Amino acid sequence: MKKMLFIYNPNAGTGVLKPKLSDVLDIFTKSGYDITAYPTQRPHDAVEKIRECGGQYDLIVCSGGDGTLDEAVTGIQMGGFQVPLGYIPAGTTNDFATSLKIPKDILLAADTAVKGIPFSCDVGEFNGDYFIYIAAFGIFTDVSYETKQRMKNILGHLAYLLEGTKRIFNIPSYKIKVTHEGETFEDEFIFGMVTNSRSVGGFKGIIGSEVVFDDGEFEVTLIRTPKNPIELNELLGAIVKGQINPQRMYSFKSSSVKFECEEEIPWTLDGEFGGVHREVVVKDKKQALSIMIPNSSESHS
Repeated sequence: MKKMLFIYNPNAGTGVLKPKLSDVLDIFTKSGYDITAYPTQRPHDAVEKIRECGGQYDLIVCSGGDGTLDEAVTGIQMGGFQVPLGYIPAGTTNDFATSLKIPKDILLAADTAVKGIPFSCDVGEFNGDYFIYIAAFGIFTDVSYETKQRMKNILGHLAYLLEGTKRIFNIPSYKIKVTHEGETFEDEFIFGMVTNSRSVGGFKGIIGSEVVFDDGEFEVTLIRTPKNPIELNELLGAIVKGQINPQRMYSFKSSSVKFECEEEIPWTLDGEFGGVHREVVVKDKKQALSIMIPNSSESHS
């Protein structure tokens, strides 16, 4: 029999997985898998479990939010093996699943995990750590791990916005030197993100439209610090409309980008705390992860 490691976060999102757990296991069993099921017990649990024993399985499936997916990807990368990953999204936003057209429905996603096709997508390397769809700093970035889980469940995206607007008038600004593809520039920024996703925090469009998940390049979006209320309004208008404003933002593609700052900056990786850093190098590991996507999907084109 084929062997599967099924790792799930029992506390993710609105607890949508729990009532369907036996149906999910039934789908896996009918597809010929001998299943090891493991509910995560604490942060980074999935990373350790997968890194230690993930290489012994034919398929790894994870269920939870973006944080659980991030841990599974990190575990596979750290373990250095090429086992395909299935993903059953059960979190609040599930940006990456939306981008790859992985179904929101739990049972359809379980079906995709065992009957879909493997797609080789890029993985981000971040100072020796890993992320699957976003590394970011500045305003809004700590929202996802500061917003209380219960509030997230009730309000969804509104919780993110409310938490974000609380700090709009107390914005930290960072003077950063950015180097990519042999070019260097320096500016003051309130926000920056390196992404491989069509949607971030449920917002689409701000990243640019030509997002390809296996091209060896990330989309980099940097928002300059507004100097007055007019500039701030222009900036917020562009974000709400999902537009890139060249006067307020830098936007480019790159396979490797370096950020240098005189002070330590807190970063987020896939919505989880990524530590504080003065210097960060982000590299695109082209097609480093095999993830199961729907047969009919054209999400990678």
